[in-house]
Amino acid sequence: MNNLKKSWLTIAGICLGFMLSAQAAPADDSALRDLTAEWWQWAFSIPTSENPMLDATGEKCVVGQRGSTWFLAGTYGGGAITRTCSVPAGTRIFFPVANYSFFDSPGVCQGPESFSVAEMRAAIADFIDGVTGISVELDGAPVRRVRRVRSRVFEIALPEVNVLDAPCAADGGMPAGIYSPTVDDGYYVLLDSLAVGEHTLRFHAEQADAGFVIDTTYHLTVVPVARR
Repeated sequence: MNNLKKSWLTIAGICLGFMLSAQAAPADDSALRDLTAEWWQWAFSIPTSENPMLDATGEKCVVGQRGSTWFLAGTYGGGAITRTCSVPAGTRIFFPVANYSFFDSPGVCQGPESFSVAEMRAAIADFIDGVTGISVELDGAPVRRVRRVRSRVFEIALPEVNVLDAPCAADGGMPAGIYSPTVDDGYYVLLDSLAVGEHTLRFHAEQADAGFVIDTTYHLTVVPVARR
């Protein structure tokens, strides 16, 4: 199976989709599976020039945000990065420490095959099984309970200029469109709303077989919001 060509890795630390201890927001498995799908829909829908996964400073962290949950991105393709970002008070924060998605795209980019959901899940599980060195810290304190999350089946919408154009450059880029089915596997963190003020969030993970080391630091400013 041409699984490594057809699946797309976005590492937000290395996405270990899990719930945390004291700082964790309560959520059931179904809600987490939905959030992982929504995270990818958010990340893939943003054009390359504005995409938070490619942002070197944090200035793009507001792009595409809405509702009561704020998404943070890791670093597309891995590496170390430090970002500065403002977050509205009263919003939860959801991010991958390390994640891997796979969407079916027969005849597009790197191969004519079409894969079943079971085949796609098996391919990305192999990668996530090899993730090690996972750590998450908030204001210097460890966030301990991390739980692996496998998404529901979902679809993604890619804009004309998207983050997959570069990996598919030899084939002329990745065409804009709706791609389905899509699945995800990884390690995620859902934090309850943070106190107004300054916070430091850091997450780290490794995948030795793929040669990936992720080390992401966010300097977060939680900004008060008028409710009436």
